[in-house]
Amino acid sequence: MIKLVMCVIRCPEISRGEFQDYWRNHHGPLFQKFAETYKARRYVQSHTIDTPLNETVRKSRGMSQEYDGIAEIWWESEKDFIDATSSPEGQKLRSVFLDDEAKFMDFSKSAAFFTEEHVLVKEYD
Repeated sequence: MIKLVMCVIRCPEISRGEFQDYWRNHHGPLFQKFAETYKARRYVQSHTIDTPLNETVRKSRGMSQEYDGIAEIWWESEKDFIDATSSPEGQKLRSVFLDDEAKFMDFSKSAAFFTEEHVLVKEYD
């Protein structure tokens, strides 16, 4: 299993609330609609919450600006990702997703990378 992680910063002209609303209620359902075609096994959005804890954590570590959220998309394998995005339908979807993301994401300040999970602590009761 591989995972694409996107650390997202919103476009400067929209508020965090507007960003989160668009991402959750427009982009999320758009991706859900085509997830099977895109061979995506799972899609999770994590929205940054407004809490003073964020500033405390960043300052204690000398970290830069916080992200507005994190998106995670899983595929069974690199081959599944490549097959899905290389097909004619996948190419169209890629364009649809990128065009939509440009409405709420600042690509120049955001980051994306593929990962492989290593679970070190599992849920407990």
